[in-house]
Amino acid sequence: MLDHDGDTHLYLQIAEIIRKRISAERLSPGEHVASEADIKREFGVARTTARRALRLLREEGLVYALQGEGTFVGPPGIGVRQPSKTPMYRQIAEDVIERIRSGAIRPRRPIPSEMTLTQEYDVARETARRAVALLREQGWIYTVPQRGSYVSPEEKWPGAAAGR
Repeated sequence: MLDHDGDTHLYLQIAEIIRKRISAERLSPGEHVASEADIKREFGVARTTARRALRLLREEGLVYALQGEGTFVGPPGIGVRQPSKTPMYRQIAEDVIERIRSGAIRPRRPIPSEMTLTQEYDVARETARRAVALLREQGWIYTVPQRGSYVSPEEKWPGAAAGR
């Protein structure tokens, strides 16, 4: 699909493919556009190439980005998309809390690393970092320097003193 040997940069070719998907109405206003990671996988390109393609489309006004939520078709506020009620970092934190409560991650055992969360949820490292910080602030986890973050003992979990 991409001409790797031609005279047109790959990011320009990818932007044109996405442009055609939008104009053919395969992607409607407000609909989610492929993430950098999705573009990287689909086209076999570096993440910086995917980033450049999406930046070009944003500069043209064809798409817009919402931090922590992704890239969407059209100018902001147009289309059927409703903003997410819960930021992505909170969704990640809630998922980790559910794993802790269910026993999938036991007390004094490591939680997934920021890198693992970044890959698992296809988010920026800062989003994963905010999720871990929230878990720490709430008392679900503690961090050991140079070792990682671990699940707090059950008696230190939020609501433990109230008998949950």
